[in-house]
Amino acid sequence: MTDTKIEIAPSGGVSHVDAWIFDLDNTLYRTTPEMLAQIDDLMGSFIADFLKVDRVEARRIQKGYFRTHGLTLRGLMVEHGLDPQDYIDHLSQLDLTDVTADPHLAETLHNLEGRKFIYTNAFTEHTRDVMERIGITDHFDGVFDISDADFIPKPAIDSYRRLCDLHDINPARAAMVEDIPRNLEPAAELGMTTVWVRTETDWAKGFTETGHIDHVTEDLSAWLRQATNRG
Repeated sequence: MTDTKIEIAPSGGVSHVDAWIFDLDNTLYRTTPEMLAQIDDLMGSFIADFLKVDRVEARRIQKGYFRTHGLTLRGLMVEHGLDPQDYIDHLSQLDLTDVTADPHLAETLHNLEGRKFIYTNAFTEHTRDVMERIGITDHFDGVFDISDADFIPKPAIDSYRRLCDLHDINPARAAMVEDIPRNLEPAAELGMTTVWVRTETDWAKGFTETGHIDHVTEDLSAWLRQATNRG
């Protein structure tokens, strides 16, 4: 793999941006409390069965691996030799009924100049299903999911470099949009403009370090229209 050239992005607005990199979950749509409860339950049941532990211990392992490995799946692979497809198959039971069409976002993305990509720690099937439900599939030039990253999740900087190399993205002319603040740190290090979509999720609360964040919003569509003078 070639080293991605690191440059400093121009300060201020986003007129220099010709590649937009979006996270998926809780960025392009908001997961509902019911979905989050489902995800926790599915992860917990898988871990309990796979490691032969009770649900309390399974939850401790789940949260611990998310903190230390960036993704529960990665922790299970590294620490226990898990075949990722077994985990993916189990999590595919997630009910996506609460994910609905967002024509407003679709129109905003359609009008957004520059190439557009999704970079997610989610797996391929989930990403495709969510994009179709929201109605945004046709507005993206590519998807880089956890399998494309060889199951090395954000915020590992080598995966960001891999994304840029694969799609010929110049980080100095790219913007990354994310709901998890720590995942913007490697983007900033590479020279990308960073946009934090602030939510009330556990991993966003209590965050105080903002030196690597250029823009903050709680309404992505409105921010994109305003930032690109299409409001």
